[in-house]
Amino acid sequence: MSAGVQSILRRLQLGSGLVMLTYLLLHLVNHALGIWSLDLAGRGLILALRLWRSIPGTIALYGAATLHFSLALHTIYGRRHWVLPPAEWIRLWAGLSLPLLLIRHAVTTRLASSLYGFEPDYERVIVVLLASGTQGLQLALLAPGWIHGCLGLWFRLRHFPWARRLRPALLAFVVLLPLLSAAGFIRMMRAVVGQRRILPPADATLVIHQAALDATRHNLVALYLALIASALILGQLRNVFERRRLRKHPVGSPAKAGVERRCG
Repeated sequence: MSAGVQSILRRLQLGSGLVMLTYLLLHLVNHALGIWSLDLAGRGLILALRLWRSIPGTIALYGAATLHFSLALHTIYGRRHWVLPPAEWIRLWAGLSLPLLLIRHAVTTRLASSLYGFEPDYERVIVVLLASGTQGLQLALLAPGWIHGCLGLWFRLRHFPWARRLRPALLAFVVLLPLLSAAGFIRMMRAVVGQRRILPPADATLVIHQAALDATRHNLVALYLALIASALILGQLRNVFERRRLRKHPVGSPAKAGVERRCG
């Protein structure tokens, strides 16, 4: 692959990653607003929904997610070895978990709203999470995506002197925001349940169609995992075949030189 194409792919990866990092940032900030009040967090959610449900916001978010995932599959397929430093393994693990959050978000809010008229606010979403026992999963899914995005951005910024000077402040922000988000979400859960811890009833329309939404989410997750596995297996098979071709030709032969150029 030429250096020009690689440069374009890196820019596309950075641009799509910044869009999703912005989505996560606003998501975490919205949760953190719950520390002050459920009403304040709800107003923040309304603004976020207006942004991401607008035509430009929808194209930006889901287009960036599709592009970023496609580039990730390309990277997995094209990787010649898996000897990576710990930071890269962490970034890889965190990045592959991010689509799980986006799938859950797309199904439980966007799809439910488009098909069944479910308009999410924090109280209704929290009731659904508490009723299904997935409130911990909701918090856990945010953190890996945030880590992946911040690590990816830092790998680009660490070469600049100003970024290295700001590293302690940036690290504090990266660690503190998810903690504030978790605190805000817990505060909102307690506000919804109330002092007597009586759970309000879930949305009747959503309950009726919950099985269909769960089936859609499970199918999307299965497709996502299958695509990752396919890219990994096909990439490893290609590596095996190319190594065999290299062993069949003597050192310095024109055929082997051509194979080595393709492997480089």
